[in-house]
Amino acid sequence: MMVPESELGGAAVRGRRTRNPSADVVPITADHVEAVADFLRDNLNDLVPWHLACASAPWEATSPNHGFMLRDDHRVVGALLALYSERLVNGRLERFCNMGSWCVLPEYRSRSLSLLKALLAQDGYHFTVLTADVGPQEILAWSGFRYLDTSAALIPNLPWFAGPTGTRVSSDPDVIEGALAGRARTLYRDHATALAARHLVLTRGGQACYVMYRESRFKDKPVALVLHVSNRELFHRALRPLASHLLIRHRLVATLAELAIIERKPPLSFSITNWPKMYRSDSLSPGQVDYLYSELTCVPW
Repeated sequence: MMVPESELGGAAVRGRRTRNPSADVVPITADHVEAVADFLRDNLNDLVPWHLACASAPWEATSPNHGFMLRDDHRVVGALLALYSERLVNGRLERFCNMGSWCVLPEYRSRSLSLLKALLAQDGYHFTVLTADVGPQEILAWSGFRYLDTSAALIPNLPWFAGPTGTRVSSDPDVIEGALAGRARTLYRDHATALAARHLVLTRGGQACYVMYRESRFKDKPVALVLHVSNRELFHRALRPLASHLLIRHRLVATLAELAIIERKPPLSFSITNWPKMYRSDSLSPGQVDYLYSELTCVPW
């Protein structure tokens, strides 16, 4: 989630500078979820269901914590959320940690880095940051994070005449389950109850394409932000009925898809650059990093 003024690296913090108080860095466990959720509701965004977003992810994973928090006595004064997953990459099981919302009260901002250091001190993980603002980007780059290529296409969702295309677009869970198999079905099942993820299946001529997206905004207009496409060729062939479905059924005026996900820019689309995303890994290449199992699928805002 985009960082607020009270976070490290944000705009000028409101209020006068105070002394640097002490606070302990503590892993966020299930016992702390309610207090951390209340803190984020009061200091970051009161529209997000933090009690659900801070709890365990909907997929199966061994999670050492839900991130880290700063605690002054028994009061939460800062938090850095994290989501963990285990993924097969080129036949190897890799462990990922997605860094989520990072919020620290202004008077404790000198301790913000201690949260990041605690998170990165966990061995054996590849780290992703998918919604960093400008200030944290500088700190993350200094900490070994690299930028992902977020070149994207903005596709207008037009009310195309369907005609006899042979393409079916469905968001019905039973239809999605029945159409998918293998890895695509696993990804769907892992994210079916994720708070921010939306799901569609495109079927045509015995082929299926699973599309995962979230509702977002571009220049204050509602758009579908594509997070995953399981069959790129079918996605491009079925783009007109998909765009029409998103416009008519979900009132989303455009589809925003990064080229790393859909491979090439569709006709009648506009080239843009999506917001910056970063990752840190000793062994994975950018092409082996995606946006699944992350706050983009689990935290609506």
